[in-house]
Amino acid sequence: MFSDDTDLIQRIAVALIRRKECMGVAESCTGGLIGAACTSLSGSSQWFERGVISYSDQAKTELLGVPPALIGLHGSVSEAVAG
Repeated sequence: MFSDDTDLIQRIAVALIRRKECMGVAESCTGGLIGAACTSLSGSSQWFERGVISYSDQAKTELLGVPPALIGLHGSVSEAVAG
């Protein structure tokens, strides 16, 4: 993780704590890197709820509710599916 990433994550953490909110992530090609970066900060359990790695198309459909037709039409790493 780069120091710029740590600074960004710390700013996100402060904002979430101030708002009394938590975040979660759904990752695919990143393979859990975002969740790992978030949970590497001490105290992240105050603001980081959970992460899901949905790498396969089946996981995207079952865990995240992405319609199979959308994956078929645009591809699993398209903006329509991943964005």
